[in-house]
Amino acid sequence: MVFEGFFTRGRNGDRAAEATTQPTANVTKPTIGLALGGGAARGFAHIGVMRVLAAHGIVPDVVVGTSIGAVVGGSYAAKELDTLETWARGLNTRSVLSYLDISLSGSGLINGGHLSRRLDASLKDTRIEDLPLRFAAIATEFNTGHEIWLTRGRLADAMRASYALPGIFPPVRIGGRWLVDGALVNPVPVSAARALGARLVIAVNLNSDLFGRGTIIASHGSDEDDLAEAAAPKANGLRGIFSREPSLRRQVLGRRGSPGIPTVMIEAFNVMQDRITRARLAGDPPDVLISPRLSSVGWFDFHRGNEAIAIGTDATEKSIESINEAIAALSQPAAAAASNTDVAAK
Repeated sequence: MVFEGFFTRGRNGDRAAEATTQPTANVTKPTIGLALGGGAARGFAHIGVMRVLAAHGIVPDVVVGTSIGAVVGGSYAAKELDTLETWARGLNTRSVLSYLDISLSGSGLINGGHLSRRLDASLKDTRIEDLPLRFAAIATEFNTGHEIWLTRGRLADAMRASYALPGIFPPVRIGGRWLVDGALVNPVPVSAARALGARLVIAVNLNSDLFGRGTIIASHGSDEDDLAEAAAPKANGLRGIFSREPSLRRQVLGRRGSPGIPTVMIEAFNVMQDRITRARLAGDPPDVLISPRLSSVGWFDFHRGNEAIAIGTDATEKSIESINEAIAALSQPAAAAASNTDVAAK
């Protein structure tokens, strides 16, 4: 069960501190934080990241996640990563479609009820403050733009708020605030991991290899194809009435040469997230950045979980040497660490 062996927030802090300051060969390792970025289906790569870190004995004291990063990070913190991995590896096209409960009457194209019930079944009433490590899910208050760090309350609710992509999933109301996807303000939450006490931050950016984005097209304008499209006849009268339903379907799903509503929103979100990520990582870089090569995996390719996990595994294996070097560089002799702790206490 999720609650078995868990401690309260106060005892959790003591436990994390003891784990971090436990001397190994007279050396005290730094507090390790993970900042897991957003990226929808690409986020299954985080599972591979967590598995490799664990295999090399690298245990985080702090985990902070945005969007799908909050889902994987929260599942890890709640000892439910096995459940999430089994579910991710078992998804196929048909099962993914079963989670797409389309709703054109709400504030998102996907109601999200099926996925929400899945999280509830796994996490039940697990609360963030009862987790055995420090955890935060990043969300955005959509009407103010505030960056919200969800550090208490129901874990499943925090996850839902963090991945509530505007226009796709409806906002989630928590503590009197309407919250949406945290990638709007902090796609790879290095700053939050540091604020929660991490001395060494390992960040995972799921969108680092989307080459060709953000360049400048210095000369562009209309051409003959634009004029031909504008002159094409439009349906009207009875024909327009009877073709309204297929037209609505084309608007939602798109048609050849013309993107649908979800595609437009997701690609616009991609552009924005890429620009914000570059700016924030430049201003507050992590100690180690893991960049899985996931450009071949689309945002909604949830049926490719095995592939995404393998890519995350490979990228982390290549980064292990850098992580160990960073840990060694930030480690202190046990006596010095104890002295620093005494000074901080005073």
